[in-house]
Amino acid sequence: MASKALSFDVGDYVVYPKHGVGKVIELQETEIAGTQLELYVLRFEKEKMTLRVPVNKAESTGMRKLSSDKAMKDAMETLKSKPKVKRTMWSRRAQEYEAKINSGDLILIAE
Repeated sequence: MASKALSFDVGDYVVYPKHGVGKVIELQETEIAGTQLELYVLRFEKEKMTLRVPVNKAESTGMRKLSSDKAMKDAMETLKSKPKVKRTMWSRRAQEYEAKINSGDLILIAE
């Protein structure tokens, strides 16, 4: 593996947008189209699926560690608050909601 510090270690549980909670089961180095890539190998038990995510793309895909208790409490408070009324077209709202979900930010998702 390269000397680059990794944000996730084998055995860490992570959240991956659209798939939920998975476990990092391996750090893998492979060559694709002549380029060496470092990959996180994630296992999602619920979906019985294995996913490989390039290390340099993990953050941009929204992959993150499990949330802390404080982050969960903040998200719950957001959910309990009065909803913001959106007066935009449904297609625009759908795009905004998808962007929030893909961000992995609990507060944005809870809004």
